[in-house]
Amino acid sequence: MGSNFLIGTKVLEERHSKFNGDIKVVRSLGFGTYIQVEGVTQSGGVVYEVWRSTLRKVKSQKLKVKSCLVLGLGGGSAAKLVRKYWPNCKITGVDIDPIMVELGTKYLSLDTSKTKIIIKDVLSFCELWTMNYQRSWPSFAYELIIVDLYVGDRLPKKFESGRFRRLVYGLLTDSGIAVFNRLYFGDKRPEAVRFGQKLQKYFSKVDAFYPEANIMYICS
Repeated sequence: MGSNFLIGTKVLEERHSKFNGDIKVVRSLGFGTYIQVEGVTQSGGVVYEVWRSTLRKVKSQKLKVKSCLVLGLGGGSAAKLVRKYWPNCKITGVDIDPIMVELGTKYLSLDTSKTKIIIKDVLSFCELWTMNYQRSWPSFAYELIIVDLYVGDRLPKKFESGRFRRLVYGLLTDSGIAVFNRLYFGDKRPEAVRFGQKLQKYFSKVDAFYPEANIMYICS
C-alpha cells in the first residue's frame, strides 16, 4: 500500500531529478511536511529534529558563529535552525540539485532562513573556494560548517575521500566546528565508525553525538 494511502499521510508533490532520482514531498500528522528521496527523509520531519538536537549541542559550546556553510543544503532544515540559534549569522548553502532547493522553498520555508544559495557540486565549490580565497584566510573562513550529503541512504564516494575532508578542514577558522552527518543503522554502522576514525587524522577533537538513527561527528 502506497504511503499516500496511510492514515493521515498525503503526497503533496512528486518530481524526478537527475541528481536525486524520485523525490516526494509528504505531509503527515506525526511529522509535518518533509521531503523524501528513495523513501528516506532528506529535509523536514525527523531530519529537522536530528539537526535541532545536534545544533543545540553545538550552541551549548558557546561557539560564536558569524558565518556558516551548509554543504548539502537540500530543503534547508539545517539552515533554518542555524538562523534560529545564530540570528545574525551569514549563511551560505551549497547544493547540486535545484529541484531540492525549489521544493524546500515551496514547502519548508527555506527562504525564511535568508541563506545565500549556490547551485553547484559541493566538491567543486570547496576546491574553487580553496583556490580563490586561501591567501585571504581566515577572512573568508567559516566558524560553522554543516556537511549533509546523502542521496537517499547513500553517501557518494567522493565525499568519503581524504581530499574532501582536508578541504572542509581548510574552510574552517581555527576555533570553528564542522558537523558531519552519517546514517547509523544496520550495515551502515561500521562505515560510519570508520569515517569517524578517519576524521581524527584532520581534526584535533572529534565528538560523536547520536540523535535518532544518525551519528553526528562534531569536529574542531
